[in-house]
Amino acid sequence: MNQTIAIVDASVGETPAERNLTRSVDAETRVYKVSNGQFPPLPAGPDWQYDGVVISGSQTSVYDDLEWIHDLTSWVRDVHRADVPTLGICWGHQFLAQSLGGRVVDMGDHELGYRTVHRRGDDPLFAGIQSSFTAFQTHSDRVAELPAGAVELARNDYGVQAFRLGTRYGVQFHPEYDRETAEWVIGNKDLSDDRRASVLATMTDESVDAALEATNVFENFLGLVATHQRQPGKSD
Repeated sequence: MNQTIAIVDASVGETPAERNLTRSVDAETRVYKVSNGQFPPLPAGPDWQYDGVVISGSQTSVYDDLEWIHDLTSWVRDVHRADVPTLGICWGHQFLAQSLGGRVVDMGDHELGYRTVHRRGDDPLFAGIQSSFTAFQTHSDRVAELPAGAVELARNDYGVQAFRLGTRYGVQFHPEYDRETAEWVIGNKDLSDDRRASVLATMTDESVDAALEATNVFENFLGLVATHQRQPGKSD
């Protein structure tokens, strides 16, 4: 059965987010650039046609006082109440956590480069992914508290790397990034020479190849979407 996924692009300006997500999500997709005020319809409305939602990264912080972030918070709570499977990536992971009752804070640091993540448990989102795996990271905020009822699915030394609340999932890492995108991100960061060199040192052929394993998240998410029976109005 063909699936249709709404991609919520929260990035600002020209970024690789749309290219990466439409390439990674093997389904019919429609992209909404929410930072430009383009929003999907309400899940309970007559124009809703989506089986799931994917929320991208962003250069903003989820706690920034921006009108589109406030509007998106209201929308994603409707998505949660309607029991629509959702995958938030990096900023999207933090945004889901905050919108559904968790707390996000500034780390006072920046996790950047190819890093190791450790799974917890055997959630189907991580089927085919080793207990410790490599993924690209770029974030300076973290989820400090998960929403009530959420289950932590992965972690590293910077904190929570994945969680689930019903069929709402967040992953802090970027499974959609290829080497070109990683180089673009690093090239656009204001880094000291030493920090840039240390980050680039993580970008080996081995780490880039190893990170391909994390792309299983997308296939697994679509598998969850395919078997999910929505229960509108049900609180997870």
